[in-house]
Amino acid sequence: MQQTQTYKERSRIFLTKAREELAAGDLEQASEKAWGAASLMLKAAAQQRGLDHDTHNHLFQVLRVVAGELDDRELRRLFNDANGLHHNFYEHRLTAEEISDDIDSVERFVGKVESFLS
Repeated sequence: MQQTQTYKERSRIFLTKAREELAAGDLEQASEKAWGAASLMLKAAAQQRGLDHDTHNHLFQVLRVVAGELDDRELRRLFNDANGLHHNFYEHRLTAEEISDDIDSVERFVGKVESFLS
């Protein structure tokens, strides 16, 4: 249970840091911190259910489980926005406005998964 709580707390910290990095103009770090927020909250869900969460593939498997349990197809789209931010860390293709919109998606994703854990 402690590890689940740690993942949840770190997810919220990373979401805050993503907004701070965006405000500071560091688009790459904003992108990666937002990805971290989404993936950490998904790791919390995996940890709570005893599911593997060590790879990207595992995270997408956990996503399917959570989306299925919640009957929430939007979760996949929101997590794909987060994954796009992770890709942006390497490719630097998104504008600040696009990153801001995707961070909003990550915030929605984190909130949905967190409420699922409660």
